[in-house]
Amino acid sequence: MPDPLPSSPNPPDRESIGAFVRTRRTAAGLTQRQLADLVGSGTRLISEIERDKPTLRMDAVNRVLAAFGRQLGLAELRREEQP
Repeated sequence: MPDPLPSSPNPPDRESIGAFVRTRRTAAGLTQRQLADLVGSGTRLISEIERDKPTLRMDAVNRVLAAFGRQLGLAELRREEQP
């Protein structure tokens, strides 16, 4: 049987997607409106990503991440050490 899902969606040593987008957007000197215009979406999507809304379409998130040279992908989960 597979291990249960971790209790936290964002492990403490990993940056959330929302924090990544916010950090990169502000470092680029963009407002949410400017980023939304750049990727062909609305400010609502940018706001929801930056607030780590758990139910977003992957294609929409990937459009925003592509502006920063990133995309969603598969990553191996690290298992906690067993006693």
